[in-house]
Amino acid sequence: MIIFPAIDIHEGACVRLYKGDFATAQRVAEDPLKTACAFRQAGAEWIHMVDLDGAKTGTPQNRAIFLQVARDSGLKVELGGGIRDLRTAEDYLANGVERVILGSAAVKDPAFVRQAVKEFGEHVAVGIDAKNGRVSAEGWLDDSSNIGYVELAKRMEDIGVQVIIFTDISKDGTLAGPNLAQLRAIDEAVSCKIVASGGIKSIQDIEALVAMGLYGAICGKSLYQGTLDLATAIECAR
Repeated sequence: MIIFPAIDIHEGACVRLYKGDFATAQRVAEDPLKTACAFRQAGAEWIHMVDLDGAKTGTPQNRAIFLQVARDSGLKVELGGGIRDLRTAEDYLANGVERVILGSAAVKDPAFVRQAVKEFGEHVAVGIDAKNGRVSAEGWLDDSSNIGYVELAKRMEDIGVQVIIFTDISKDGTLAGPNLAQLRAIDEAVSCKIVASGGIKSIQDIEALVAMGLYGAICGKSLYQGTLDLATAIECAR
């Protein structure tokens, strides 16, 4: 299982949110590149990055930071937030980002997702973010969708999506443990590779996700608050 240490960027700074609420943004590191390099020294091969401002506005807002990390950290970068058209996806992938994550587009513009998957294949992932089992969009500010997370996963599988990142918003940033039941449900419903996101606190959580046979796990707040050691998590996941 791949461990994806996470850096979320808001107004140029490394932050973490609580349950996706922008009002709770807390700075957790001084420099995105130095933080990424520290993750690499601990053994990471990938990094999960999110343009929080881009997710909110629908257009890239912190592009230079992500391209710098992709160029200089030695890590493979998967990036989400504000990627709503083919041109943006192509720009990031052509400039060193390894995988782009489409979130709101999965609900709002499935034709774009289909086109992106056709064009870029496994370099495209879809982020499915759910609250009470229903999908949220627009940086988690839009809860108007009445689509269940498993139903959306099946639609994405039909389109050809190979990687799905699933987040239970109620767990994100809480250190309350991942939603194992929902992760199991989505993993059993589709053949896509599933990445767990939200709530991961301890090595016991990593062990539980490894036992499920998931493709990956995103760790953010646990690393910054010291409840999970990255090198230990990577070793456990091997």
